[in-house]
Amino acid sequence: MAIRERLSGNEAISYAIKQVNPDVMPAFPITPSTEIPQYVANYIANGEMDTEFIPVESEHSSMSATIGASAAGARALTATSSCGLALMWEELYVAASNRLPLALCLVNRALSGPININCDHSDSMGARDTGFIQIYAENNQEVYDNFVQAYRISEHKDVRLPIMICQDGFITSHAVENIELLEDDKVKRFVGEYEPENYLLNADQPMAVGPYAVSNYYMETKMAQNTAMRNAKKVILDVGKEYGEVSGRSYGFFEAYRLEDAEYAMVIIGSAAGTAKDAIDELREQGMKVGLLKLRVFRPFPDEEIAEALKNCKTVAIMDRCESFRGQGGPLGAEVKSAVYDYARNVTAFNLVYGLGGRDFTVKEAEQIFKDLESYDQEGKPFAEYRYIGLRGEGYVAMRENPAKKN
Repeated sequence: MAIRERLSGNEAISYAIKQVNPDVMPAFPITPSTEIPQYVANYIANGEMDTEFIPVESEHSSMSATIGASAAGARALTATSSCGLALMWEELYVAASNRLPLALCLVNRALSGPININCDHSDSMGARDTGFIQIYAENNQEVYDNFVQAYRISEHKDVRLPIMICQDGFITSHAVENIELLEDDKVKRFVGEYEPENYLLNADQPMAVGPYAVSNYYMETKMAQNTAMRNAKKVILDVGKEYGEVSGRSYGFFEAYRLEDAEYAMVIIGSAAGTAKDAIDELREQGMKVGLLKLRVFRPFPDEEIAEALKNCKTVAIMDRCESFRGQGGPLGAEVKSAVYDYARNVTAFNLVYGLGGRDFTVKEAEQIFKDLESYDQEGKPFAEYRYIGLRGEGYVAMRENPAKKN
């Protein structure tokens, strides 16, 4: 029987780490992820797990040590947030190019400056092109479930890439929710033992990790990473389905909420999906056909699958909790728009920015976005795109206004 508990997101992922019992965890504290190594260290001190915990002097060192442990053949992980991830930047590319299936528990927090400790996705979105698989959670249950699946995905023989398990800082990391945990033995059977094929401590097969690559080899390395990332799509679906058979909770690339007959939809990542769902339920009561596509997997990016899910919608609002400073919107908007352009050109997609630095995103604001989509479609009213939702000060809200719809 499943274990019913009340845990914060940080507690939930720490409990999953305890159940998996990896070999090595180097870590350096940073708000709001500090609790994760703290809980793990307590488990180790209490004899509940035998992971080797390594306190280090910085986040750069924590990822370096995680890379070293993984290269040596250990199942390894670390945790960080915001500027800690930024300090790891060099090493993120090293982990991916060396095809090391290590795990990174990322608690999303705004990057400086100005200094802010609250949630947005600027840290993980900034690392979107490092070669890490990226999986996001809406709530604490998903935080737990995502980590239990993490090594099964990253260690697969067709993948062998590092994986980033993301959750929203303070919103899920510190808020307590009712969740269901699997029994220890079920988790251990599901995850299995790590048996690397190649590793530095294998005396029978000497190898180099991180050698210098001249021009004749560098592109082939990147192509191999690209192939592994594409292979990860099938593995993610297979593991998500198998996890559903064990837990009763299946996972795919995204959740489609009331999207089957939706004319107007929102695409969003993370905890704000719950706010959007409340708005959708309210507007459905009023007769509006609205729905949500909550993206769970951002890397590899499921472009064709997203376009297929949205193809029957008239207009779509893509919500970015991150600013890319390209002058046209955020990273999620750019990638979803590209997918729509390639595979569902009948859908009109707009990009909006919300929640930077922890700014609240309300049900009322979500409802208004859906109504703006309907007004554009039904009445031909211009849609103010690339606006900051909830920004103080009139006149600084819309950075681009799309013309009225031509009927």
